[in-house]
Amino acid sequence: MKIVKILVAAMLLMGTAVSCTDLKSEMYDTINTNIFPKNADDANALVTAAAYGPFLSGWGGVFSSAQGGIHVFTEMTTDIGDCQWDDPVWNDLIKVNFTSNSNGAINTYKNNINFISKMTLTMDRISKIDMDETEKARLMAELHCGRGWLAYILYDLYGPIQVASKELLADPLNDNPAPRLSQEDMVKFIEDDLKAALVLPARYDKGDSNYGRFTRGLAYTVLMKLYMHEKQWQKAADCGKELAKAEYGLGLMDSYKDIFTLENEGNKEAVWSVICNLSNNPQMWHAHVLSSQYPTKNPNIQKWGGYRVTWNFYHTFDPADKRLEVLVGDFVGTDGKHYTEADPAPVLVKGAMPVKYGEDPNSTSEDSQIDWIVYRYADVLTLRAEALVRAGNAGNAITQEALDCLNAVHTRAGLTAYKMSDFTDANDFLDKVLLERGHELWFEGARRTDLIRYGKYIEYARTYKGSTTAQNYMNVMPLPQSVIDESKGKIAQNPEY
Repeated sequence: MKIVKILVAAMLLMGTAVSCTDLKSEMYDTINTNIFPKNADDANALVTAAAYGPFLSGWGGVFSSAQGGIHVFTEMTTDIGDCQWDDPVWNDLIKVNFTSNSNGAINTYKNNINFISKMTLTMDRISKIDMDETEKARLMAELHCGRGWLAYILYDLYGPIQVASKELLADPLNDNPAPRLSQEDMVKFIEDDLKAALVLPARYDKGDSNYGRFTRGLAYTVLMKLYMHEKQWQKAADCGKELAKAEYGLGLMDSYKDIFTLENEGNKEAVWSVICNLSNNPQMWHAHVLSSQYPTKNPNIQKWGGYRVTWNFYHTFDPADKRLEVLVGDFVGTDGKHYTEADPAPVLVKGAMPVKYGEDPNSTSEDSQIDWIVYRYADVLTLRAEALVRAGNAGNAITQEALDCLNAVHTRAGLTAYKMSDFTDANDFLDKVLLERGHELWFEGARRTDLIRYGKYIEYARTYKGSTTAQNYMNVMPLPQSVIDESKGKIAQNPEY
């Protein structure tokens, strides 16, 4: 079953979200629990809407190509991303100028926090349905995966979030806001949910009726990212080792540019992708990236010409790097002009064009049906390389296993394999992993978290973006001011905002 085919109907069954601080009464006024849910179809609809609802690529989804997409707005705050539009939202993100009223920094919290409660309520509801227990267990595991994953995303951005208990949700007339968890409880909440999802199948292949549903591979990948965030290096490395097992079917594609094409949807490198189609859940990457002068085989693709990879970061690539085939800093336009850094106007003023994805021959506007890859094995391999070295018993020891993980990604790009003698010490190895991850994962939403983990996020904002507003406390973004105001002081803002 393709998730997107039933998602819209399921969302209508569940009702729409309310304000971001009303985490208690959500859905009770839109679902009559005396008549719904009653059977397996009802349970499936509820789980699809609750667990999968945030993870869309269309407008408003966590993986939208618009400003709300986490791979977009987080990358814009790093040394990688820039935008050619003059909208104030982009300038605040690019300059790391976060305030509790900055739409670009806070919308993800406002738009998604209610889904945590939706999933909690849905767990309670389907637990009472008389249905096949094996199917029920899978649906429960998907809810745990979705809740743990979304909680991790929000925790990474904002620190510990509000989580309403089942008891609080059962009392919709209670006007107490859901509390923010402590950091320890937040990490445990996420970890427990993701571990509960490890009963899911390892993967679903393209063509499988369940392709697009959450998997054990996804749960382990998010768990690995949580452990990296918490600097639990050995646990992260163990997750990477688990994902190397044959049952997950993961590996690197031979060609970087072939990963992101319509022909290769569901390829072995993709851990999990958003299933996209032109009718109700498209992805819109090319519309936001390509300029009208950029030649495409399909002339009907919408081209707004916004997102760019900064020239400073572009120059960190080896000219022989095959990943530059889809990161375009030099091309002849449909107008006959040769666009380069030296003569960029108006197309390449802010940097190179992050084309990345292949063309959809059926696109007639901003929409593309090419599945949006959220996590892939190159991400896992390079995180594993880093974790192994940081966990080294000798204190950041470079191991052959770590080197092999790094080289698998590095050589796929057409570059010469690293030797042990190429590194002055473990810190030099880690720096090269960070650079490799940047070269590999641009605009995939990894850079902000990587720089924070390395202690370089604010430093890079000042050095490469010329930010005069970036402050050390901005490793987390502020909660929306409306959350603080509506809680009547019971919810504390992140320190120093």
